[in-house]
Amino acid sequence: MIAMKSPREIDIMRRGGKITASTLSALLQTARAGMSLREIDRRAERMIRDAGGVPTFKGYHGFPASICTSVNEVVVHGIPGDYVLEDGDLLSIDIGTTYEGYVSDSAASIGIGTLSPDAERLMRVTQESLMLGIAAMQPGGRLSDIGHAVQRHAEAHGFGVVRALVGHGVGREMHEEPQVPNWGEPGRGLLLRPGLCLAIEPMITQGAYEVKTLADRWTVVTADGKLAAHFEHTVALTEEGPRILTLREILEHPDAANYRPTAEIAA
Repeated sequence: MIAMKSPREIDIMRRGGKITASTLSALLQTARAGMSLREIDRRAERMIRDAGGVPTFKGYHGFPASICTSVNEVVVHGIPGDYVLEDGDLLSIDIGTTYEGYVSDSAASIGIGTLSPDAERLMRVTQESLMLGIAAMQPGGRLSDIGHAVQRHAEAHGFGVVRALVGHGVGREMHEEPQVPNWGEPGRGLLLRPGLCLAIEPMITQGAYEVKTLADRWTVVTADGKLAAHFEHTVALTEEGPRILTLREILEHPDAANYRPTAEIAA
């Protein structure tokens, strides 16, 4: 069952989304070589709680941390531990905040120090894919329009689109219906109507799209050991179009300044 959100509920999610966005912005700005993933997680939890939110991920089905930190070939769900970031790492941070009973969910990838040109291109295309997916979330459209936009852009640049993991509805629960694949033919599936809130999250790989889960039962890595990037926003559909509820005040990638698939996407 899909829970449509009222304007009041969307406003609560917007306020919670500001906590998610500001915390993620701070983590993106301060992550650097020599910093442990555990240190980043501790800072995230402190910031979320100080702002009046609760870290959604902590304890979720037993997850032991407040954020997911995924490095290089790790696609998603990396557990923050003692690993110390090194120059050239590609770091993806996934973060969720529960505020007044509603969840906002967001993720971004950044380079630590000097990143290879190929890794930079992977990040840029993944972020572009996210924005194109959001732009495809229009009243009267179909759910598969989102995934089609993501897949078309990512694969046009020679990258893989992970099939084993998808985006999702979001609201009172972190994972609600519907599932939101990042691939597919357009014009299929759920009719998109105002009040729908989705976590749209392309997970794009440098090589093949197959993944595997490590022995900790959380960490998902590329099967071929190549890099992956992950970008995500919580988005509400309004009569005017998609509204990003987790829009960050900083641009996490320099090329983002020149990329605007639609002028209507705004906080």
